[in-house]
Amino acid sequence: MHSLSNSNICRKCLSSIRSFQRHLSTEERREMIDRIIRVDHAGELGADRIYAGQMSVLRNTSSGPIIQKMWDQEKEHLATFEKLIPENRVRPTVLVPLWNIAGFALGAGTALLGKEGAMACTAAVEDAIVEHYNDQIRELMEDDPERHSKLLEIIKKIRDEELEHHETGLEHDAEKVQ
Repeated sequence: MHSLSNSNICRKCLSSIRSFQRHLSTEERREMIDRIIRVDHAGELGADRIYAGQMSVLRNTSSGPIIQKMWDQEKEHLATFEKLIPENRVRPTVLVPLWNIAGFALGAGTALLGKEGAMACTAAVEDAIVEHYNDQIRELMEDDPERHSKLLEIIKKIRDEELEHHETGLEHDAEKVQ
């Protein structure tokens, strides 16, 4: 009897099974990576501008150093995606000018409500961002975790820092906003 473990047919079957598990075509995978990097870059730009707006109002208050620490991390996140855009030949969002204005206005506007307003904004935005990054992590894992290991590592690190920002907002009276 012929052993399947040593046959070429079996190797071909295994190869087919492995390729079936990676359900995205090359084009679909490219579109997914483009979308993830484009959206994450836009989101980190928005976050950078939100913290800039908050700092414009609360810089010289007791909240200033707390906001500055989170903003410094957001600047690193933004720099990471600004590096990934050309590395992956991704077209940035056309909404960059809108994100600049809207993000700053949201940050300054909520900061005008005081520390609680700024922290409520932070907690709400970061909560949505953490869920967004979790969705992307699941999407990348379902496709091919090995192929996406670098991007997964980046997104997980940033997601964890965004979760810290959410917790910081809650620890600093986000739920006391009136």
